[in-house]
Amino acid sequence: MMDIINAISSFVWGPPTLILIVGTGLYLTFRLGFLQFRTLPYALKLAFRPTRQDKKSKGDISHYEALTTAMAATIGTGNIVGVATAVVLGGPGAVFWMWISALFGMATKYSEAILAVKYRVEDSKGQMSGGPMYYLEKGLNAKWLGVLFAIFGSIAAFGIGNMVQSNSVSDALQTSFNIPTWLTGIVLTVLVGIVILGGIKSIGRVTAFFVPIMALLYIIGGLIIMIMNLDLLPSAISLIFTDAFTGSAIGGGILGTVIRYGVARGVFSNEAGLGSAPIAAAAAKTDYPGRQALVSMTQVFIDTIIVCSITGITIVMADMYQGGLEGTELTAASFSYFLGDVGGYIVTIGIILFAFSTLVGWSYYGEKCFSYLFSDKAIPYYRFVFVIAVMYGAMEKLDIVWGISDIMNALMAVPNLIGLLGLSGVVAYETKKFLKVAKQEKTQEKAESRS
Repeated sequence: MMDIINAISSFVWGPPTLILIVGTGLYLTFRLGFLQFRTLPYALKLAFRPTRQDKKSKGDISHYEALTTAMAATIGTGNIVGVATAVVLGGPGAVFWMWISALFGMATKYSEAILAVKYRVEDSKGQMSGGPMYYLEKGLNAKWLGVLFAIFGSIAAFGIGNMVQSNSVSDALQTSFNIPTWLTGIVLTVLVGIVILGGIKSIGRVTAFFVPIMALLYIIGGLIIMIMNLDLLPSAISLIFTDAFTGSAIGGGILGTVIRYGVARGVFSNEAGLGSAPIAAAAAKTDYPGRQALVSMTQVFIDTIIVCSITGITIVMADMYQGGLEGTELTAASFSYFLGDVGGYIVTIGIILFAFSTLVGWSYYGEKCFSYLFSDKAIPYYRFVFVIAVMYGAMEKLDIVWGISDIMNALMAVPNLIGLLGLSGVVAYETKKFLKVAKQEKTQEKAESRS
């Protein structure tokens, strides 16, 4: 059974899908005039500094809470396990291709969010619902694609967004602190239940507090390693860049392998193109789709350019990626190489916090996909089953679950990317409209500061 699942997974995540994902990002980058490079400072400012428009606009949560909810879902075990896998299988150069996929992925994430806000709707409780299923139906007039996306998304949430994460936490705690998996399962189930039963407002409050702490803890640990070992940093960066175009650090020097694993793990980490994050973006309080879209764009930058780089550079500096270790073990060993036991604890705590945040973020994605299929009255039932699955995942081996959810993620991407390409004209129009407003606001702010 696993051989069949792995074969399907390899096929759906093969070169055609990766080319489609990166190609879409590349096309949108040119269509939008390299927007992600021109507006990143302004986008970061929007993300972390509330504006007057936030308070009076429609939506359920702030720009910042929408961003942290999406980051909660994407900053997960992929930032630790996925990067390590990329370096082992693709060599140090894979880190460079992760960066490239992220830079173009920022345009994809921006476009997803702008469409999610533009085509969002209010449900029977007055809360916002949006995402690929809505812009596929209302924008592209292809409801059948929206239904497919919602089916794949609601199933994927139980795998990569649920059981795989609770299993990672229980394994980490059992290995590091000898805590029984059943006990971890009970605690996780209760905590996740408390958070998600309150809906997006509860999730937004928790992630707004929780995500910066967990990300900063991991980032600071990595920066300490780099500062303490500045002599190793230039050669590590140089190796990443040279190996990206030669593939010499892996057997046979196969350049295609370097690119494949770098791009694939980059996409796994930041989810640009999968269509998951725009579901959270649609809940944001915003007056223009473009305003929230710029905020959403910063998620890819933080997730891959910053957090994944911490993992990748540390692993390359430690130079242990050819020693047989892989995944969590390699990342933990690399951190421990420089910081002793403290380094291992940073990785273990990172996995626990990252996985818990993914559980919370993906619960919202899954329930919104489910409510699209069966109405918002079905959400309580989805939440109940989702919480029970947390317990199951913590105690069982999940090779099959991981494989199936991997396939569902790839299948999510296809209808979403079709929607992005088909509605790229709408994205360009909304972008032009908001950038004009942003320019006027900047002029006004300067005038007010002078007076």
